Parts: sequence; structure tokens; C-alpha cells
Amino acid sequence: MEHKHDENIVNKYEDALKKYATDLNDNEVVRQAKELTDKHKAENNTPETIKSLIGFIDLTSLGTSDTQESILAMVEKVNKIDSERPDMPVPAALCVYPNMAGLVKDSLEADNVRIACVAGGFPSAQTFPEIKTAETSLCIMDGADEIDTVMPVGKYLSGDYEGMADEIDEIKAACGMHKLKVILETCELKTASDIKKASILCMYSGADFIKTSTGKGSKGATPEAAYIMCKAIKEYYIETDRKVGFKAAGGIKTADDALTYYTIVKEVLGKEWLTPELFRIGATGLLDNLMADIEKHGEA
Repeated sequence: MEHKHDENIVNKYEDALKKYATDLNDNEVVRQAKELTDKHKAENNTPETIKSLIGFIDLTSLGTSDTQESILAMVEKVNKIDSERPDMPVPAALCVYPNMAGLVKDSLEADNVRIACVAGGFPSAQTFPEIKTAETSLCIMDGADEIDTVMPVGKYLSGDYEGMADEIDEIKAACGMHKLKVILETCELKTASDIKKASILCMYSGADFIKTSTGKGSKGATPEAAYIMCKAIKEYYIETDRKVGFKAAGGIKTADDALTYYTIVKEVLGKEWLTPELFRIGATGLLDNLMADIEKHGEA
């Protein structure tokens, strides 16, 4: 009886995946992503769009050497934009380690800027499920509005879809009404088909966003991974009528980098996804670079 139960659970996930086109050709995906950006990115390279990119940023500091002083300096940068530059959007969120959530909450003065924390054994997700949910709950208690967590990549790769989904579901339960961004760490998934399957399973497990990378892996965001994930989000929306957000992170430093992901979201998901509620860019240096570009071109 127990074996039959387990088999039924496995079938549940396999049945969910069967509703989607997951047999992808890696080279074809690379070609399609490049064709899309080559065709449309230039038309998005306008002063208005460059400025709007600031409002999609999750301004991030996740360094081993983070100190209270360095985090306060990042918060003050956002406070200053809010108070001194009414012509500029503010970043969507500040993303920090769990122990910095309270500090950000106490020092953040800018309106409409969320506090995001990485939790759940970031960046490897290799810890006890109980630790993951406890850490998530502590982040929320300390003021986090959003949680960024890494899906259990090892469980996915070993075919333990039930274990993977259960962990994400439990973390989402600990989040309550707060947003959960699930990081696929796409550089570890290797194939386009795996990125598509993992995207679908994470969404079915309660992810409010799916995110490319931790920024700690061998590679960050790539256009082809973003293209696959946005296609999965679109198909999932058609199937379930639930809108899931997309976050690109890892190695995004320049306006040109950011425009690549803006273009993919716009062309695959549509303009309705071009809101901080459904699109984010995780980055550390991007804000300064965008501000410099805006100043240089006289759009300040």
C-alpha cells in the first residue's frame, strides 16, 4: 500500500509536467533567445526605459564581509534617492542576509521599497528542512517582506520531485502572505529541459517568483535560461490563471545587461509583467551604473 502511495505521488508530478512542452533542444533555445533579443532590444534602449529599470532592481548585498556599516550605506543610498530625487524611481527591494533584516527595517525610510532576505540554507540549500522554515520565519519576524530561497537542486537532479516540492511548500507556508522567490540556480541544471521542468515544479509548489541564480554559482543569469523560464511562466499562467513573477540575478551590471532581460520579459510575457510585482533584477552595481548613464545623457 505504501509503495502504491509513493507511486501515486510520483505520478502527480509527472502528470503535471506532461501538460507542458519540456522536451527542449538546447541549441534551439539559445538561437531563439538570441533572435528575440537581437530583434527587439534596441527598440527598448530609450532614456525612459533605462530610468524605469531602477524600479525593478533588488539592490543586493550578500557578501561574507558585509557589516552593519556597509548595509547602512546601501540603505542610505536608497533613502537619498527617495528624498532627493523625486524624478527617479526607487529600487523595488533591498536584499540582504537574514541577520541584517532588522537593521534594514529600522533604517529604511523610502516608501515602497521592500525588504528581501535570502533564507533556507542559502546559497546551497543543503541543510535540514526544519532549519529552512525556522530561518524563513525569523526573517519575517524581523521585518522581511520577501524571501529568496534556493530550490533543493540535488533533490531535483535525483528525481525526488516530492521532496523538492514539499520543501518549497513548507517554506512558502512559513512566508504566509509574503512573497517567495525560488532560485533555480540554472547553471547547475545544465539542460534547457531541466530548467523548464524545475520552473514548473517550483511554480506548482507555491513560488511567487522564479529566479535564475544565487550569484554564487559558476554562472549567473543567461538569456537562454531567462527565455525558458519566461516561457514556462506564460504556459503556467495559461494553464492555471496564476501570474508568477520572474527575477534575473547574477552578473547583471550594465544597462545593456538589464535590457536583455527586460526585453525577454516584455516579448515573452507581455507588458503587463513589466511591474515590480512581477519582474525583478537582482544586482549590486547596476543601480550606480544606471544612475551614471542617466546623468551622462542628461536625463537626470
